[in-house]
Parts: sequence; structure tokens; C-alpha cells
Amino acid sequence: QVQLVESGGGLVQAGGSLRLSCVASGRTFSSYAMGWFRQAPGKEREFVAAISWSGGYKNYADSVKGRFTISRDNGKNTVYLQMNSLKPEDTAVYYCAANSGGPGRRRYEYDYWGQGTQVTVSS
Repeated sequence: QVQLVESGGGLVQAGGSLRLSCVASGRTFSSYAMGWFRQAPGKEREFVAAISWSGGYKNYADSVKGRFTISRDNGKNTVYLQMNSLKPEDTAVYYCAANSGGPGRRRYEYDYWGQGTQVTVSS
């Protein structure tokens, strides 16, 4: 089992920045690829970014490419999502997830999920 706890969400104005963190406990964190997904009200949960177990490969949704950066610190069992130039359409609950395979883009590839953290971007 892997337990995931997200933090760092909040209310920010358009153009601002936030950094989300996700701390993992349980099985060996460094053996998992990690991903961030988001879900806005009335919409499907969608892929945002993913990172391989080593951090050497990263994968981004087109909507966040160039604005968001995913990173990880295996010594701290933590994955981060740095979000810059935030837009109102980035408003959603953000979830981190762990994948025993690679840094995929599909929800069904992920084995464990956190409870989510709310990000609200005002215009």
C-alpha cells in the first residue's frame, strides 16, 4: 500500500504561482512513477503531468506545458507540481497518484491516489 497526501493548494489570482506537494508513505516511493491529475466541477478527471521513478522522464498535458513543472525528491518521498502563470481554467481539485508502471497519462494506469487539494484561480 502507498498512502499519498497532497498539500499546497489555495486561492491565487490569475498570473500567480502555487507549488503543490505530495508526500508518500508505505511502500518504496522511488519504485513508483508519479502523476498529477485534476478535476474541475462537472468535468472528468484529467491528466496534468507525470514523472518517472528516477525523475529522468517527464510528461505534460498540452494545456500546462511551459507553465507547470513536475519534480520529485526520492529522499523526502515527495513529488511536487510547480504551477506558474495560473489561469482561471486551472481551477480544480488536484490529485497525485502513484503508478507501479511508467509515467502514463491515463487514470487506469495508476494504483494509488491521494485525497486531493483545491486550487482556485481568480480572474
